[in-house]
Amino acid sequence: MRNLIVKEILEVTKGELIQGDLKQVCKNFSKDTRTIQKGDTYLAIKGEKFNGNLFWKQALENGADCVIVSEIQDNEEELKKYKGKTIIKVKDTLEALYEMAKLKRSFYKIPVIAITGSVGKTSTKDMVANVISQKYKTLKTIGNNNNNIGLPFTILTLQEEEAMVLEMGMNHFGEIRLLTNIAKPDICVITNIGTSHIGNLGSRENILKAKLEILEGNEKATVVVNNDNDLLHKWQEENQNKKTIITYGIQEHSDRNTKEINLKSDSSDFVCELENKKVNITVPVGGEHFVLNALCAISVGRALEIEPEKIVRGIETFELTKKRMDITELANGIKIINDAYNASLESMQASLKYLSEFKNNRKIAVLGDMLELGDYTKELHEKVGEEVVKNEIDILLCAGEKAKYIEEQAKRMGMKEENVYWFEKKEEILQKIKEMAKENDIILLKASNGMKFFEIAEELQKGF
Repeated sequence: MRNLIVKEILEVTKGELIQGDLKQVCKNFSKDTRTIQKGDTYLAIKGEKFNGNLFWKQALENGADCVIVSEIQDNEEELKKYKGKTIIKVKDTLEALYEMAKLKRSFYKIPVIAITGSVGKTSTKDMVANVISQKYKTLKTIGNNNNNIGLPFTILTLQEEEAMVLEMGMNHFGEIRLLTNIAKPDICVITNIGTSHIGNLGSRENILKAKLEILEGNEKATVVVNNDNDLLHKWQEENQNKKTIITYGIQEHSDRNTKEINLKSDSSDFVCELENKKVNITVPVGGEHFVLNALCAISVGRALEIEPEKIVRGIETFELTKKRMDITELANGIKIINDAYNASLESMQASLKYLSEFKNNRKIAVLGDMLELGDYTKELHEKVGEEVVKNEIDILLCAGEKAKYIEEQAKRMGMKEENVYWFEKKEEILQKIKEMAKENDIILLKASNGMKFFEIAEELQKGF
């Protein structure tokens, strides 16, 4: 365990000590005065709509021992009120955050695994972390804190952990480059290249370039890729002699493969070769994409020389982050699948395919807008409509301006009009579901997070 001290913070941030002790240890960091704990160091993050510099006094009054700010009126009389507290002024608190996280990372000679991809980052992270935790005390990204603030704050929480699994998200070029140069990963995982944020980046090829920035943090890192993804398959073929690459897949021949899969509504069984032995493994969540996640976790586990039995236990006991394939069964047998945290064509395809596996139930898909698709908005929403019909979904409920394309395409593809509904507001969907839901129905909720379909799920989970 190695914590930062004030003197080191001043050195890496080129900050100014307004008052306080150079030898003070800074163990826990916070950016929220509402949840700050006694002894914490408060970092005043300034964004477009929020200025944490306005709350440094509140942070000290709530128990913080140290504050790091970029704006402060260092009135002598005012500062006397906080005698014994440490106040550091820096040019930019975000830049200070990055530099402190880099320093903290440098103290730890532990395996660091970074995970990115268009879809499946969080569920893959959860499974990989659970596998690694069977051997090492593991720190992982909590929830979806995968951006330029969440990742460095995660690193700053390092204490006695022996491994770290970090999720890296992005909307534009350069964002993963920043994260990977903070994290310096030993293993880089890319789950797939899809269409998320294609409106910002212009093409899937550009999305691949942005995701490949993950390799810039450590040129010697082992790279683990989903070989079933067309662009990653091509990339690994072109680069297999330049880097250490481990592939996993179901369709393509890969380093880690399975062809023997038994998909069920609430789990999946598959066979994988481990140490020259065929091993039966159960994934405790339904859907073929979770089998891919498991193959990825096996690949990472073996790269870290984790014993096969521990890898299997890690897969079979992992739990998903909430709002991702979060299934609730109500008293009347109705199941709610809350997968409403985010949405892209690829994740819509996976969720609808999973819904189709409930052969003996009426299947209701509640779908909303997919955001940040730019010029591809109409085309990709129409493809979702095709997936609805392809997977033989019984009833389609849509809400949102863009989701209108889903509804229209489903009708064009032959879905009966009386089974297709479009609403301008999501609240209207909630009422419709309550009116029409029957015993043993399966209801999938899927949309970009900005649509807040998770609110529908929360209301439905209260019962009808």
